[in-house]
Amino acid sequence: QVQLVASGGGSVHPGGSLRLSCTASGRIFSISTMGWYRQAPGKQRGLAATIMPAENATTYAESVEGRFTISADSAKKTVYLQMNRLQPEDTAVYYCYADGRREDSGVYEAYWGTGSLVTVST
Repeated sequence: QVQLVASGGGSVHPGGSLRLSCTASGRIFSISTMGWYRQAPGKQRGLAATIMPAENATTYAESVEGRFTISADSAKKTVYLQMNRLQPEDTAVYYCYADGRREDSGVYEAYWGTGSLVTVST
């Protein structure tokens, strides 16, 4: 199996910063996309940021563009989300996500990690 292990959640004041990390481990797996989706209280889950490491292509929610930066260490199968100038509206549970294909069979797989709570408040 593939496991996604995330860390870095916490509580900050508006304007503060946090850095999330997520590492994929387990069976041989060629990652296509990794990143985070988030769900705030009373809202649907939506994109925060993703990266396709092979292409170095990133996608950001409009609301975080310019404040969040996603990056990847392909050798470690790890993705990082640097979150700057955090706002109360960023408060949410952030779920790490990864998809790709098994290198032995080519079968597509997708995985979710457990949530990391980010709280931004005075």
